[in-house]
Amino acid sequence: MDDSDCKKLEAHLKRTFGNPHVAVKARPKQKDSAEVEMAGEFIGVIYQDEDEDGSFLFEMAILAEDLD
Repeated sequence: MDDSDCKKLEAHLKRTFGNPHVAVKARPKQKDSAEVEMAGEFIGVIYQDEDEDGSFLFEMAILAEDLD
């Protein structure tokens, strides 16, 4: 994922979550995805959608210990 995609996605997630502390960072070893952080904490991964050009999928795991 290039820098332009990361910036667009970061702006979208900041608006969607209403949080200025969201950051989208390219993954050096994987060109089709980027990591998402909130206030410096990893929260998920964005993948390029293979079926729809220009679209992306956001995957966020919620661990049991995070629900306490």
